Amino acid sequence: MSYLVGKVVLDIVAGAPNNGLGEDNVATVKQLRVGRDVHPYVSAQAFRRWLRDSLPASELVSPVVRSGSGQKQQAYTKGRPDLYLDDDLFGYMVAVKGDKNKTCQRDTVLATGTFVSVVPRRPERDFGTMSRGFAAGENPVLHGHEFYSAELAGDVLLDLARIGVFEIDGTGLKIALPEPAAKEAADNGAEPVSFRGCSALRLTIAERRRRAALLLRTLTAVRGGAKQSMHYGDRTPALILLAPVKGGVNPFTRILGVRSDRTLFDANVLRAEIEAWADELDGPVLLGWAPGFLGEQRDRARAELADLIDAGSLTIGHPRVLFGGLADEIERGERDAWFEDPKA
Repeated sequence: MSYLVGKVVLDIVAGAPNNGLGEDNVATVKQLRVGRDVHPYVSAQAFRRWLRDSLPASELVSPVVRSGSGQKQQAYTKGRPDLYLDDDLFGYMVAVKGDKNKTCQRDTVLATGTFVSVVPRRPERDFGTMSRGFAAGENPVLHGHEFYSAELAGDVLLDLARIGVFEIDGTGLKIALPEPAAKEAADNGAEPVSFRGCSALRLTIAERRRRAALLLRTLTAVRGGAKQSMHYGDRTPALILLAPVKGGVNPFTRILGVRSDRTLFDANVLRAEIEAWADELDGPVLLGWAPGFLGEQRDRARAELADLIDAGSLTIGHPRVLFGGLADEIERGERDAWFEDPKA
């Protein structure tokens, strides 16, 4: 059993990828304060929406059900992880009062943190007007919005053993697949297993491989974000670090720091964590780093970590090439041990 854990970094240049609550006629970006410092951020919900929207058009996504009105509204997906990859990987909660055949919950298989600017960056305000088609002498409509440039970093964890495995016993929201959905999944080929103390249904290894590989490829090709008409920019991650770790601890949360008001990749921290957690690593650490991101730091890191690269403990390459290769290995069955849980 392995978890893929690590860090994802977005390179935002004059962008407004995730809006906050507007102030009068000014569209603000999401931001948080640490002391006097301001850090723009992209919420985990937004990034997960980008991921879902970036799935191939051929991949069916779970329909959304909406009910109620006013302050008693509910919205949830179909809750069928056997049929829909996004329900499997992103989780859901379906709470239908008095109907145990529909009430269910699945904790996320892909855990994502908030993507916060590594270096404090105060958003700028852009002022605009709308006067096209107005008669001479009429006042224009005034409006404004915020934007910023920053490197945003967030932590990620993928629980590989849970992909395609759904609990079917327990009480209330502990059940991922209630009846009759569980019976339908079993009729379609899901096998009964014991998983982490619960009875569960498990999809075929071929489908589980496919879902993991598709997620990895999609992660390197993310698109989306707000304000694309005025602040379009690349939203594919500029840096992705993923490592297979047996116990699910993420020791790579501090590989980025700040020096002279610039984001710094700290090769010494990465080296120290690889050495400290060597007994828990279940394969090489994969560092996907887009050329040009953070200037010469990519080449410097490669030189400083050359011994780890030569020893096979670390691989550095383009994110799309590196994780596309890992997706290929998974689909060929070369990483099947990562999907097995010894506690099952």
